[in-house]
Amino acid sequence: MDSKSREGHRKRLREKLIKSGISAFHDYEIVELLLTLGTPRKDCKQQAKAAMKKFKNFRGVLEAPMEELREIKGIGPHNAFGLKLFQQISERYLKEKIMGKSIQLKSSKAVFDYLNQAMRKDKREVFKVLFLDSKNRLIDAKNLFVGSLTSSAVYPREIMKKAIKYDAAALIFAHNHPSGDPDPSQSDREITQELVSAGKTMQIKVLDHIIIGGNKYFSFADEGLIEGHNLDA
Repeated sequence: MDSKSREGHRKRLREKLIKSGISAFHDYEIVELLLTLGTPRKDCKQQAKAAMKKFKNFRGVLEAPMEELREIKGIGPHNAFGLKLFQQISERYLKEKIMGKSIQLKSSKAVFDYLNQAMRKDKREVFKVLFLDSKNRLIDAKNLFVGSLTSSAVYPREIMKKAIKYDAAALIFAHNHPSGDPDPSQSDREITQELVSAGKTMQIKVLDHIIIGGNKYFSFADEGLIEGHNLDA
């Protein structure tokens, strides 16, 4: 495609977006537009179609690691930039939109829906703490520990210090299993018991500990294990 034809094609895509919105686009056309952000003079239609084929769907393309995107002929660091920029802007926008609505996390499914997109793709274990007010509205969510999680690697004292800083009335813990299996290990059970005990000491309620693996999750609260730890504490 020569430069004149390429510019005409992109102009039609821009006009289509303005007139009909993103719902009028095929997924590969969205990917094509994002790829052109980093290389505005390059035709990216074939690369967009190849990415859709390789990663199955639009979400798969956005979540694909940079090194796997660059395995596609014609996708380099410059045009892959557009995809990663859009993905990270989307995640930040979603977080701020949710925080602005004072989201109430009333169930393990609500927590899973909030965290799944960000946590399921992590290649390492990430331990996240959700700080909540007295009405279970989200104050903030922070990644506090990264790596193999054991009872010696997660520090209840540090978590409680941050909870006091946020004036949190309740906490929800979450971490991912990169293996895709959300079933808790013995170490996960020990960590949960220690954290519930620390929360009880500080009069900060622990509502749940959720493990995300693949597109599934395990909830300690749903299984009655948070209640049990509270009684033990």
